Amino acid sequence: MPINAEYRGPAELPEIIPVFPLAGALLLPRGQMPLNIFEPRYLAMVDDSFRDGHRLIGMIQPDVTHSSSEDRPVLFKVGCVGRITQLAESGDGRYILELTGVSRFKVVEEMTVLTSYRQCKVDYFPFIDDFTARKGESAVDRDALLAVLTDFLKANNLKVDWAGIEAAPNEALVNALAMMSPYGPAEKQAMLEAPDLKTRAEILVAVTEMDLAKKRTSGDPPLQ
Repeated sequence: MPINAEYRGPAELPEIIPVFPLAGALLLPRGQMPLNIFEPRYLAMVDDSFRDGHRLIGMIQPDVTHSSSEDRPVLFKVGCVGRITQLAESGDGRYILELTGVSRFKVVEEMTVLTSYRQCKVDYFPFIDDFTARKGESAVDRDALLAVLTDFLKANNLKVDWAGIEAAPNEALVNALAMMSPYGPAEKQAMLEAPDLKTRAEILVAVTEMDLAKKRTSGDPPLQ
């Protein structure tokens, strides 16, 4: 994980963070998420995060089950804060950056701010285990995860680097597969809010098995 800062607990993270609402985007602790930033308000958010010195952005999904304006959607109550660990300028006004996940958070309240981007007061303590790398790895059913991954790849005519998968620790494997999975906001939120790594893997397996079963029984294409 390419990150210079070490966060050993909630006290080392700011209580108020900028948030980036993005449907279908799942960031998990120690996972890497590429982002293409082009809206002026989020370009300003990135600039401010460097100016403030923390380089932290909270990724959070809009909650589409609630009616809201397109410009200011209702947010889910749980997101994940990430640190900007790579940034490049595109030459046409965009930032190409990578976030590395640090910890999930619970939204306490949204702040009234002058910035064009939204900011929230958050609580990291409900997810204190996120600060311990590879927590709960031994409880993950790796065989079940790899079996359903194999079925998914076959059904979608996809190939992967199996050597890399076999070498990956359980935490990295589960979180990477969850983040890259093609499922919708509700499924992504369920994986985000899973109480532990074992449960996240079980949710991923269950959702994938349902997708594969649907394809087999109805002839529908798999989720894309």
